[in-house]
Amino acid sequence: MTRRQADLTLLLATFLWGTTFAVVKDALASATPLAFLTLRFSIAALLLAPGTRFRPPPAGRELRGGLLLGALVAVGFITQTAGLVITTASRSAFIVAISSVLAPVIALTLLGQRPGWLTAAALGMATLGIYLLTAPDAGGLNRGDLLTLVCAACFGAQIVAVTELGREYDARRLVWFQVAGTAIVSACALLLLERPRIHWSGAFLAALAYSVVFASTTCFLLQMSAQRHMSSARAALIFCFEPLFAALTSWLVLGERLAMLQWLGGGLIVLGMIAADLPASRAVAAGP
Repeated sequence: MTRRQADLTLLLATFLWGTTFAVVKDALASATPLAFLTLRFSIAALLLAPGTRFRPPPAGRELRGGLLLGALVAVGFITQTAGLVITTASRSAFIVAISSVLAPVIALTLLGQRPGWLTAAALGMATLGIYLLTAPDAGGLNRGDLLTLVCAACFGAQIVAVTELGREYDARRLVWFQVAGTAIVSACALLLLERPRIHWSGAFLAALAYSVVFASTTCFLLQMSAQRHMSSARAALIFCFEPLFAALTSWLVLGERLAMLQWLGGGLIVLGMIAADLPASRAVAAGP
């Protein structure tokens, strides 16, 4: 896969993930969050199983990496979906997108390096963007927004882990770990925390099918395939487009509107992501 093909592949995954915010928001009118997630990722794991090699069984670093990916994705999707019950799809998408700022910070931290001043400034810009996006006039920072911030941290770590593990181990096995892990953790949380409710309808089945086929299977496969050929910083830069796709879809599908101040906040988040990621991507592009 060439660099251009990798960029376009990850951009397609970003587009599909961006459109899913509105779809999941709509589905949550018919189901409780953990019931929806358990059903969604259980079906996805079953669909992925036939094409996944399970022998030799994972061990050592691959097993630890797979478990880590599964835990990060599980916590990320649980907090994101629970947050969507309270906050809007557009706000959720912009907050989740902060994972693109956090990914280079996490990568630098794991390498024992301190983030540069530009990364710190970008994080400050994104923080200001969150304030404007969730300012008192827009309802303030609600519990759904806070849950979504947890999601952003998990997805930032997942971007870094996928880059590190995807080059060394079988991509489909790692994807299956993420999907099956999310299904198992969601089911356990469902038994402990929720009274499940699902109202079956044509609209709900359509939303479930879309999220399973695209967001829970195809997107992960595209991401794993593309990130084998790029740095975590470059991947994070491409993910900057996700909230824009989500905001457009939420406007078209749900009729959500953002006030001018909220758009300014969302714009600062995107600018912060670009400022944080672009220098690292250029450095990788220049190469030795």
